[in-house]
Amino acid sequence: MTPFILIRPEPACTATQQAAYDMGLAAHAFPMFQIIPQSYAAPDPGTIDALVLGSANALRHFGPAIDQYRNKPAYAVGETTANAARASGLNIIATGNGGLQNLLPLIHPDHRRLLRVTGANHVPLTPPPHISITTVIAYASQPLAMPPALAQLLQSGAVIALHSAEAARHFAAECTRLHIPRNLHSLITLGPRISAAAATGWAALHHSETPTDKALLALAGQLCQTLPFPDQGIVFL
Repeated sequence: MTPFILIRPEPACTATQQAAYDMGLAAHAFPMFQIIPQSYAAPDPGTIDALVLGSANALRHFGPAIDQYRNKPAYAVGETTANAARASGLNIIATGNGGLQNLLPLIHPDHRRLLRVTGANHVPLTPPPHISITTVIAYASQPLAMPPALAQLLQSGAVIALHSAEAARHFAAECTRLHIPRNLHSLITLGPRISAAAATGWAALHHSETPTDKALLALAGQLCQTLPFPDQGIVFL
């Protein structure tokens, strides 16, 4: 079976690797991002009605400050983030499917003052006029050079899975820097915005039906069986 290569930052890389194993897919990890905690000032909990969360990393690097908001309502971008929020003592009101902007119509009318805990590179939100959003940057994602072993592997055709627009741009830039031919490789992404960030020149470009790891792994599983490249890898960002 076609092997998987994962290059997401840790600990997400290991989590996706395990999910791939559970599906019967061979997986090898090459993280190409490092998560760096950032200094921040947490707002007074009395000024916050609810939290909006775009990743489990946000909670992980919010650290002890999360205790100040225990039992506060929270809105999560997906189920993984929702589970992390529940474990931190937050009360999940709604879970999205397709980005934080799509969550905003689900905000309860009483939740006018939102706290968004996020990374340094994040998608801007446009809230309704009656909602204000305070943003706390809890972490940054630092891109890393492509490991030599991965660059060598990519001298032949592979499938690369991209979890973010930042990852798409970085992977494409590293391929250019290392003179790795784009037309050898097919990309799978979590959505059209990420696909657009990867630009052009690839052998093929697909996005999953829903922006979840489960859907992306299902797509990868199909491609492992159907790709014409013998003994090649699927690369995850």
